Amino acid sequence: MLQPPDDTFFMKKALQEAEAAYKKGEVPIGAVIVIHDQIIARAHNLTETLNDVTAHAEMQAITAAANYLGGKYLIDCTLYVTLEPCQMCAGALYWSQISRVVYGARDEQRGCIEMKTKLHPKTAMTGGILETEASDLLKQFFIERRNLN
Repeated sequence: MLQPPDDTFFMKKALQEAEAAYKKGEVPIGAVIVIHDQIIARAHNLTETLNDVTAHAEMQAITAAANYLGGKYLIDCTLYVTLEPCQMCAGALYWSQISRVVYGARDEQRGCIEMKTKLHPKTAMTGGILETEASDLLKQFFIERRNLN
């Protein structure tokens, strides 16, 4: 019998989205939303492309998942995102009532943990899944950006 996919499997999918953002010159953050081991939304940062400060990977994924499900609540869903959600995204996740958030790297300065932003009481959060890979991609992006300026 096949093993069901685990957190690492889905975080690799989120990292693929982060790499797509990287190639577009976007901050390389990717996200996927999963329900019953099926990916229902894939997204990455589009803040530069859309000229929209709210176009974070999580926001794009929340919208896509809600459209897929035909409702605004993401109960029984898990968000996999390469960087800990910011305050804005954590607020949207709160209102979506998502069941679980799994992130790769911590955002020590602007993340929802540091900012003390609460998720929905029924939302579980797990961090550190493929943290090194997610962190290294972000560091490489910002090193390249500094060298261009």
